[in-house]
Amino acid sequence: MRPYSAEEREGMAFMTLTLFPIRLLLVLIAMLLAWPFTFFATLGSSEREPEPSPASWRKVVDVLLKAIMRAMWFAGGFHWLVVKGQRAPPSEAAILTLAPHSSYFDAIAVTMTMSSIVMKAESRNIPIWGTLIKYIRPVFVSRSDQDSRRKTVEEIRRRAQSNGKWPQIMIFPEGTCTNRTCLITFKPGAFIPGVPVQPVVLRYPNKLDTITWTWQGPGALKILWLTLCQFHNRVEIEFLPVYSPSDEEKKDPALYASNVRRVMAEALGVSVTDYTYDDCQLALAEGQLRLPADTCLLEFARLVRGLGLKPETLEKDLDKYSDRAQTQGGRRVGLPEFAEYLGVPVSDALQDLFSLFDESGDGTMDPREYVVALSVVCRPSRTLDTVQLAFKMYGSQDGCVDEGALSSILKTALGVAELTVTDLFRAIDKEETGRITFADFRRFAEAFPDFAEDYLYPDQTRPESCPRTPPAPAPNGFCADFSPENSGVGRKPFRKKLD
Repeated sequence: MRPYSAEEREGMAFMTLTLFPIRLLLVLIAMLLAWPFTFFATLGSSEREPEPSPASWRKVVDVLLKAIMRAMWFAGGFHWLVVKGQRAPPSEAAILTLAPHSSYFDAIAVTMTMSSIVMKAESRNIPIWGTLIKYIRPVFVSRSDQDSRRKTVEEIRRRAQSNGKWPQIMIFPEGTCTNRTCLITFKPGAFIPGVPVQPVVLRYPNKLDTITWTWQGPGALKILWLTLCQFHNRVEIEFLPVYSPSDEEKKDPALYASNVRRVMAEALGVSVTDYTYDDCQLALAEGQLRLPADTCLLEFARLVRGLGLKPETLEKDLDKYSDRAQTQGGRRVGLPEFAEYLGVPVSDALQDLFSLFDESGDGTMDPREYVVALSVVCRPSRTLDTVQLAFKMYGSQDGCVDEGALSSILKTALGVAELTVTDLFRAIDKEETGRITFADFRRFAEAFPDFAEDYLYPDQTRPESCPRTPPAPAPNGFCADFSPENSGVGRKPFRKKLD
């Protein structure tokens, strides 16, 4: 968020002492008033199949709850809700895809439509709020259930294909909160059933942005306080025309998701980026080898996913890959052998990935570099685990590496073209043997946890966000980290590590 002016700070101080406590009290009263209705309405199993025609009493409860929720938002400063377009009935669009997802205030759209949502199972146990949530028949996701993702997709498919018997499901396909300056990659869950969806876009055209709640910005309570201190908060909800998938899109949920995202981005007037929330987590991971602004590891992670390989599931295979790379002793391989190494066919996507490591342009690469890069992507905060794995591959029989090997390890781990490690190597090699062990490196890293900033790039400040910034102003959070214009669909986005 941008710094507040003196006038804005004075206004918020006045509102904190006057209007804020009144608004907070009215919001709590509205929630308490809604609770008895939802409590009695949810007695029994909320998982049971709904009646083809809702009972009269439930229709009455729906109307009452919508009125109470509207009064709650009004008390919070959302005096006018601008609604554009026409909401399709469940029989025409069983799924509503809403973006951009930037705040818990996006729940305004949920309470207005009384649509089901997908949320974590722990939410049902929250006093009062959990009862309100259960009323809209959400699809609960359990973090403790290893099979939860598959069950969730199956439940979404079952409801979506019920010919309008179940309430509409409102899904936030970005899967995380962003700052609304672009649309990140949509997750495929809403598009796997292959049924028509209705895109819904949200706008908060306020002079001062107090709405945005991202993992990199202010906390939930601060957002609530700042928003309730604004005299008036504006929100626009636009229902776009129903999007019916083609036969090709039904077979390819990722393509379906990408095309719907493009339609929503055009309606919002923002760019799209193929980067995901996982990419930004990688760029801002709190490991000792924090990635510099010009890293190509974000590109590497995207290309790996493009091959159908998920970095988050490849961690268990790191030892297998490293053992094979170690037995080759640094022997460089060509594209066909690299494809065999990964167990994937030769393709344009594999060529792009291969090119990241073909430093000399002679059509060969060192598999050890792939393993090091994959280790960083799989466990970005565990610097020492990656370095230990690298020492195992690059080290001699006694486990030692020289300055050249350390340079190769750290260049790959940081995803940069050039890196001078002489000062760092000398600082670790106190006995001036010209060789160091992983134990030496670990002792030094534990004694000097900021060694990367001090020895590897002392003149470069650590980026506060991922590599680039789009031209639109970004108050905080996610999309300011990437360059949307450089990540469009269909781009050939590979770049050699030494370019």
